[in-house]
Amino acid sequence: MITIDGSFGEGGGQIIRSCLGLSLLTGKEFKINNIRAGREKPGLLRQHLTAANAAVSLSDADVYGNELGSRELYFKPGKVKPGTYKFSVGTAGSLTLVLQTILPALLTAGQESVITLEGGTHNSFAPSFDFLENSFFKILKNMGVAIESEIEQYGFYPAGGGRAVIRINSVPDLKPLFLTERKKILKISATAVFSRISAEIAKKELNIVKGKFNLESSDCRVREVNSPGPGNVLLLEMESETVTEVITSFGEKNISSEKVAENAVSEAEKYIKAEVPVGEHLADQLIIPICMAGKGAFRTMKPSLHTLTNIEVVKKFIDISIQVTEVNGKEWEIKIGD
Repeated sequence: MITIDGSFGEGGGQIIRSCLGLSLLTGKEFKINNIRAGREKPGLLRQHLTAANAAVSLSDADVYGNELGSRELYFKPGKVKPGTYKFSVGTAGSLTLVLQTILPALLTAGQESVITLEGGTHNSFAPSFDFLENSFFKILKNMGVAIESEIEQYGFYPAGGGRAVIRINSVPDLKPLFLTERKKILKISATAVFSRISAEIAKKELNIVKGKFNLESSDCRVREVNSPGPGNVLLLEMESETVTEVITSFGEKNISSEKVAENAVSEAEKYIKAEVPVGEHLADQLIIPICMAGKGAFRTMKPSLHTLTNIEVVKKFIDISIQVTEVNGKEWEIKIGD
């Protein structure tokens, strides 16, 4: 049995999700102690519990510790069963993080799966659904997976109530992925999404970004969406021949529209200046799929503690070489497999 100290590295929910996903992939049982020990509210929160219970449903796993606030979790998976599932976080907790947990095992599960998820679609400190759909899922398609997704209802913090459907056509094996050079950025576009707030806020955000990057009006959109509660996100998409980088800046109470736009611009400029194909957040998502493919490599900015922690967790479940090398002051290469 694999034993994990849940307080090491990043020390948060990423360790739980990665362990569950890798356990489903490899069939290896594990136990995590000290779950989120350094957090203000340690132990399992609602979204972590939903992820754990989703993994149980997919594989008829043996489990204990799957309760709110639990600081340890034991999990022994059975055979992964593709099919039609529905999982609800029950709060504004991120549905994208639940998907992150179960998706790897379903990519090669042998049959189609349709997953309906309810919860937050756009939460700070979690991948936005737009990022998964327009960046990460595009990469998976290049690796051979046919995957379709749709937001049926947006869910912003703190109201939540979002709903998304993901259809995954399983493949026997993923294709290796090599993203070591960023081609020319062909297009930059911006979308200001809002619900139950003034449209002027979204327009102001968009105008700032439009001016900063000298965008055409046709590349800028204001989109009003249906959501149980108020919310706002500003999305920047930078499309090159090999990858689409999606940056999400979240509108929050007491944060001006100018600040929301500035945050998006700052992150976009950092990515452009780095001249790498893979942004910081996409790097975190690519580790497990490339390990599933057996080999691959990509260049990115300085890896986050999230990514480095994820790599260490992967090594406990999969016997594969993962090398992180600084190429120069702004560029790192992550090489997986021999």
